[in-house]
Amino acid sequence: MKRASVILLIFLVAMICGAAAQTAEWQQIKVPPLPAFHPQEPKRVELPNGMVIFLQEDHELPLIDGIARIRGGVRSEPANKVGLVEIYSEVWRTGGTKTQTGDQLDDYLEIRAAKVESGSNVDSTTLSWSSLKTDFDDVFKVFAELLREPEFREDKVDLAQREAFDAISRRNDDVGGIAVRESTKLAYGAQNPYARVPEYATVAAVTRQDLIDWHYAHVHPNNIILGIAGDFDSSQMEAKLRQAFGAWPKGPAFKEPEIEFHPAKPGYYLILKEDVNQSSIRMVELGTTRRNPDYYAIEVFNEAFGGSFSSRLFRNIRTAQGLAYSVGGGIGTAFDHPGILRLSMGTKSQSTVESIQAMYQQIDDLAKQPITQPEIQQAKDSILNSFVFNFDTPEKVLRERMAYEFYGYPPDFLEKYRAGIEKVQRTGEAGVAAVKIIRFLVARSATAELFSSPFRIIIVHCRGVVCSDGSLSFCSPCS
Repeated sequence: MKRASVILLIFLVAMICGAAAQTAEWQQIKVPPLPAFHPQEPKRVELPNGMVIFLQEDHELPLIDGIARIRGGVRSEPANKVGLVEIYSEVWRTGGTKTQTGDQLDDYLEIRAAKVESGSNVDSTTLSWSSLKTDFDDVFKVFAELLREPEFREDKVDLAQREAFDAISRRNDDVGGIAVRESTKLAYGAQNPYARVPEYATVAAVTRQDLIDWHYAHVHPNNIILGIAGDFDSSQMEAKLRQAFGAWPKGPAFKEPEIEFHPAKPGYYLILKEDVNQSSIRMVELGTTRRNPDYYAIEVFNEAFGGSFSSRLFRNIRTAQGLAYSVGGGIGTAFDHPGILRLSMGTKSQSTVESIQAMYQQIDDLAKQPITQPEIQQAKDSILNSFVFNFDTPEKVLRERMAYEFYGYPPDFLEKYRAGIEKVQRTGEAGVAAVKIIRFLVARSATAELFSSPFRIIIVHCRGVVCSDGSLSFCSPCS
């Protein structure tokens, strides 16, 4: 018995020592540098009529996918017909062509396990397809006919309008959706094209003729970027596309809308929602674009300050203080217009004021306790280690390359991104950029006197009070 106890004791000591040695060894592991990033570049072709085509071969599966991106989106629609482009992008596909209805196209595509879809966003509309390689000719014929000869049948226009009315009636069901929508209005201005939303009157004002007029005003070859990825030979595909679109006459050049930004006055903006027992908070300011020379420093700062579970905001406000269900945010960047600096929190109603105070404290602390080199390195590692998964297929690289073409960015912007992130440090040029970001945030926070907010803060809540002096208080939690 005594001998067994001695053996057991020796075994336990050996295990502890081994574990300590393994810990020390783990800490000494050297992380190798990331391999060079050279994504497969698509072939770029420009037709005489101005259509730009990108061809990305990918022979892993017998599929061919394509998408046409056309200049002109939601930000270009008239203010009295907001919702026009959303209706257009739906009826473009459901309305069918001059030879087939949308329902007939559904049946035609279904038996081929294929799809053709239309869509829209703030600056463009899209028409895409996906098909087996063996069915490409049949499906591409539908795509080409929809691109050039859509019908926009009246019954589908009516259906799309009714669906839009239904969406408007339900848009205040979700607290987060309210907070995003209304905070965007504060940052850009209520009537700004990036902030406007469809209303019953603007949707009702849209007619079939509006959709036809929009289509023939925007869908011209010189306004289209077409990208195709899949199992094909680039030379043969190029010949087919030249035959299909080469004789299409060029249209008038697209003129980008001139958009001004008129942010709301800094302060607190409260939205009462009685059926919740929490507050959804958004602090907003105008952001910047990806052309900003400080773009890479902004990306790293965002990750370190509010972009992940290990960020400062999450560690301090959620984990340490237990004030927020969710917290995060950063300085937004867009390709061709300012993004939104947005800091977000979700908290209990009774801790709303305390949570806002905690957010201001975190901003103030940036001056006293700047982002450290370990925080910067962790943020860089997180960005770079996930970076490759954003572009791990030829089709993803194709979509990104099409975006650079659309916004006029250099073709090697993707490769420069990784190098730019790697260069961010506390010192040097990137360090100066990070200091500028911190000074901006701290300067905004420093102008606050108790609850006279320097930011534009929207709070979707169940019960709150704004006092005559502009301060903010919240009552007991809602039942």
